Amino acid sequence: MIRVLVVEDDPVAAEAHRTYVERVAGFTVAAVVHSGAEALRFFERDTADLVLLDFYLPDTHGLAVCRALRAAGNLVDVIAVTSARDLAVVKAAVSVGIVQYLIKPFTFASLRDKLDRYAKFRESFGETGEVGQSEVDRAFAALRSPVATALPKGMSGQTLDAVVSALRDEPDGLSAGAAATATGVSRVTARRYLEYLADNGLARREPRYGQVGRPEVWYRAVT
Repeated sequence: MIRVLVVEDDPVAAEAHRTYVERVAGFTVAAVVHSGAEALRFFERDTADLVLLDFYLPDTHGLAVCRALRAAGNLVDVIAVTSARDLAVVKAAVSVGIVQYLIKPFTFASLRDKLDRYAKFRESFGETGEVGQSEVDRAFAALRSPVATALPKGMSGQTLDAVVSALRDEPDGLSAGAAATATGVSRVTARRYLEYLADNGLARREPRYGQVGRPEVWYRAVT
């Protein structure tokens, strides 16, 4: 079993990540912690094979946690699980040896793909001994997804990103009509994307009661 340490400050997100990991065959959660200091203390007394690491922690940045681990001689593999999209942050992640980068919000299928590929990466090298170029190429190819995780037919990643961004900008939530106005798509299209996010645990449905008629469904981002 591949032992995973989940580092996530938000309790709801941390529990979701724990549940996701436990659903993937071959993986088990060693512990869940909510700060950089807790993550470092964990490795003082225990071990893990992989860290799912949020970057925006209450006491430090995830990259600082990685650097502290490397300075202590700990070469544990890390998958960044973060909303950070800045190119400089991504480059820094590569420089400290982060093996995968998953942008929030994401679906279970997206995380499962990363974990499955990480498992294949580990299997490619085996335990000990020297490897040739073909083995190295095969191992690193295992980490790369040939295509993005497929969306339902007729949906695009660009529109999904726009709807997600609009939800993040409105902490009180959006209706399908408001999302349509914010993103420039039709109300029907906006509702389809909002329902997709809600079905995958990335948004919450909230009924809003007006003056008359049936309540309108609003959607709030889950971070």
